[in-house]
Amino acid sequence: MTARSLRNAVLVVLALAFLSACASLTPQIDPPKVNLVSFKSLPAQGGAPRFEIKLRVMNPNKQTLDIAGISYSVELLGKELVTGVANDISPIAGYGEGVVTLDAGLQLLELLRLMASLGSASGEPLAYRFTAKIDFNGLIPTQRIEETGEIALK
Repeated sequence: MTARSLRNAVLVVLALAFLSACASLTPQIDPPKVNLVSFKSLPAQGGAPRFEIKLRVMNPNKQTLDIAGISYSVELLGKELVTGVANDISPIAGYGEGVVTLDAGLQLLELLRLMASLGSASGEPLAYRFTAKIDFNGLIPTQRIEETGEIALK
């Protein structure tokens, strides 16, 4: 074995050791708990309805959550009605909570489809689904959150 091939083999082993060490440094976190605080209408921009959604984000971990951004959607009866993103979010201290304000847009075509389907589902509860993807600054992996339930119309 030549000195050059030995040096290359040592560099490959060191690189693999470094990568595996970095992978083990990624902290394991519990997903944040998210609750809806408020949902209110905003003045329309360009004819499209807008909403302000406030979420309470609870951090069940000892390390601070430095959130880079959130993308989210709200579905009713399988139709995605509200979508949005946010990137100006204050860090949430370990075992603390914070309120995150999101600016959301309404999908008008999906709203029309939902209204058309409501005629055939009179009196039945509306199934909803809230999904969010939360990206963090630093080594914390992306968290995905999903909540489902029903809204009674009676």
